[in-house]
Amino acid sequence: MRLAFVIPAYNEEALIGKCLESVVAEIARSGVDAEIIVVNNASTDRTGEIARSFPTVRVVDEPKKGLVNARDAGFAASEGFDLVANIDSDTMVPEGWLTTVADEFNRDPKLVCLSGPYVYYDMSPWSRFLVGMFYGLTWLIYVLNRYILRVGSVVQGGNFIFRRQAWADVGGYDRSIQFFGEDTDVAVRLSKVGGVKFTFKLKMKTSGRRLEKEGVFRTAGTYTLNFFWVTFRGKPATKDYTDVRPD
Repeated sequence: MRLAFVIPAYNEEALIGKCLESVVAEIARSGVDAEIIVVNNASTDRTGEIARSFPTVRVVDEPKKGLVNARDAGFAASEGFDLVANIDSDTMVPEGWLTTVADEFNRDPKLVCLSGPYVYYDMSPWSRFLVGMFYGLTWLIYVLNRYILRVGSVVQGGNFIFRRQAWADVGGYDRSIQFFGEDTDVAVRLSKVGGVKFTFKLKMKTSGRRLEKEGVFRTAGTYTLNFFWVTFRGKPATKDYTDVRPD
């Protein structure tokens, strides 16, 4: 399998280096034929400079700010690869992540998208406990939507991989979506052409900065609202979002 990592990055000079170090290490460990594409999304800090300091990283500049704009630019740059791994610039890929990806896609030729949960490495134990409870609910919603209602699935933004051709077949990214709901849009549309699987085997380390700043319940409520809005109405209810950066 040939795989491209697409990593959108806006003013992430504090975390992009650790993210890329983890990706480079996991590619070397797994032996997977992979490329790393960082989309420098209108950054005004050293994000692009840091990304370009990694010899195996290709940097694509997307001047139009926005998560979906950046993912779409990275998708266009990933031509020629079978799979596209969409992660975020504040994530760290754990050891074994690519092995899980390869095993899942090799096992099921009808699988078009794979996703899993976040592990918030910088949050308090109590906050991580609350997040765990929400992921329990997420699993129930996943089973309901995928197997019973058949209206979609669950995809965790910043931790999902899809078959490139499948995403092209369903029309690619909807750039009218700014932030909230972009992952659910992927889940709903790809579920029409193949399997979209959510598994706890595919964990991704990430910063809990948004949850800590906005509150676990408030953030979970916003994401849940937009999950159902996109699933049943096709567009997110929330358009405005706040950029949260580490101090």
